[in-house]
Amino acid sequence: MSKARIAWGVLIALLLWLPQYAEAFWMQTGLFAMSAAIGAIGLTLLVGTTGQLSLATAFFVGIGAYGYCYFAGESGGTGTTVSAPDGLGLPPLLAAILAVLLAGLAGAAFSPIAARLKGIYLGLASIGLVFIGQHIMQNAAGITGGFNGRDAKPFGLFGFEFSNSSPDNFNVFGVPYGQLERLWYLGLVLVVLSMWYARNLLGNRPGRALEGIRDSEVAAAVMGVNVPAYRGAAFMVSSMYAGLAGVMLALAFGRVVPESFNFLYSLDFLVMIVLGGLGSVGGAVVGAVIVTVLPQVLLHYAESLPLVASPGGSGLQPNDAARFIYGAAVVGVLILASGGLAGIARRVRGAQPTPKENPT
Repeated sequence: MSKARIAWGVLIALLLWLPQYAEAFWMQTGLFAMSAAIGAIGLTLLVGTTGQLSLATAFFVGIGAYGYCYFAGESGGTGTTVSAPDGLGLPPLLAAILAVLLAGLAGAAFSPIAARLKGIYLGLASIGLVFIGQHIMQNAAGITGGFNGRDAKPFGLFGFEFSNSSPDNFNVFGVPYGQLERLWYLGLVLVVLSMWYARNLLGNRPGRALEGIRDSEVAAAVMGVNVPAYRGAAFMVSSMYAGLAGVMLALAFGRVVPESFNFLYSLDFLVMIVLGGLGSVGGAVVGAVIVTVLPQVLLHYAESLPLVASPGGSGLQPNDAARFIYGAAVVGVLILASGGLAGIARRVRGAQPTPKENPT
C-alpha cells in the first residue's frame, strides 16, 4: 500500500472521528471551511482550468444562501424584524436543490458576457455583480430580511434533521450529536461529491476542451470546440458550485446577512485557489481551509498571540493579521512556487506537473 493511500486513510478516519472530541468552535470553523472548499473548487474550474477571471463568487454564494432560506422558510419567515421575510416552505432538500439551480441560472444569465470577455475585462465586469447583489440583499427585505438578514431553516432528510432535535438525544459512543456534529458529516459528503465531480469533469472531454480554451482559443476552435458555449458553461457550473457553498454556509451559520457576501469575500476565494494552485481541485480545498481557518484561529487565540489585539481593542485585529499573512503567502507563491501548494506537493513526490494544474 502506498504512502499516499495510507495518508488519505488516516485523514479520512480523523475527519470522521473528529466530532467525538472537537469543541464547538472547531466544528463551526470546519463547517465554514467546507463551505469555502466547495466554492473554491468551482472557482478553480473557471479560473485555473478555463482561464476566466471571476470576482463574483460572493454574489453566487449569496444567491445560494438566500435562495435556500427563501425556498425552505415558512411564509411570514423566521426573522427577528417586525416585518419578517417570506418563504415558500418547501422541504429542505428540494429547497437546497432549487437554490443551487437558481445560482446556476444566474450564472447562465451572465454567461453571454462571460463567453465574450476574458482576463481583466471579465474580472471587472464580474465585480459589478457583487455590488448589484449587495444592493438587492439590503433592499429586498420581503425576501432577504434586509440589513438584518434572515434565519436558515435546519436541513432535514427522510425525517432526520441536522439540528438539535428530531431525533432528540442522538448519541454516538456516548457523545451527544447536535446540529454542528450532524452538519459535519453532511459537509464532508458534499465536499467529497464536489471533488469527485470536478475531477471527473476534468478527466473527460469537457475538461480537455476547457484546458484547450485556456491554452489557445484559436487552436481549440480549430479542433471543433465551441469556445463561447464552453466558456459560458464553465461560468454556469462554477456558479452552481458557489450556490452549493452558499447553502452549506447558511446551514452552518444558521443566519445570513448581506455583509457576509461582500467584495472581500470574493477576493478570499481568489486567494484560496492561488495558494492551492490554479487548476488543482485538491489544492483549492487546502487553500480554502487555510484562508478560512487562519482568521478564526487568530481570533480565538488573540489574547495569547503577540502583535494581535483582542477583538475591539487597539492594535492589529485578527482578521487584518490573517489577511497580511495569507497576502504575503500569495506573493511568495507567485514568486517562488507558481504552482501553489499543489505544485510544491508534486515536487516533494517527484511528479511532473499536469497541464490542468499549471497556472494561467
